[in-house]
Amino acid sequence: MTIVHEVRDEPAAGVPERRITVTVNGARRVVECEPRLLLSHLLRQGLRLTGTHMGCDTTNCGACTVLLDGTPVKSCTMLAVQADGHEVTTVEGLATASELHPVQEGFREEHGLQCGFCTPGMMLASKALLDRDPDPSEEDVRWALSGNLCRCTGYQNIVKSVLWAAAKLRSEREDQ
Repeated sequence: MTIVHEVRDEPAAGVPERRITVTVNGARRVVECEPRLLLSHLLRQGLRLTGTHMGCDTTNCGACTVLLDGTPVKSCTMLAVQADGHEVTTVEGLATASELHPVQEGFREEHGLQCGFCTPGMMLASKALLDRDPDPSEEDVRWALSGNLCRCTGYQNIVKSVLWAAAKLRSEREDQ
């Protein structure tokens, strides 16, 4: 794994920085950051992973959802130092160089996105659901996505997208 040192130019006067180690999308990162830095800001500005969107800064919309050790968390109210020693997955970490993750495929196939602002958080919450429940019901999907708001759709195609991904993942498991 690659170790990358990310040091900000000028820390705020009088605020000591902390060195943290976090694995982001499979790459080990060593980062110097202020203790008050939000995880979302570390990801977006510090690591240039702009798929993590900032919507409300209050955990209401879910656009900033990432996976922390496989569990969905709202990165807009989590401090970066709390991720020290953990694994973070962002939407950039779902696909490989050659193919989309089934959740991403599902959103494409079932038209589960419109403007795309909420999509990264929806996809990560969906991945977490499918990791723990490979055969969710429509109600299970709606519950798993209840912390993510979409202002463009009625959620029907988003739910269909997740169910499509679940079917594809089950089919892939059966083929193995």
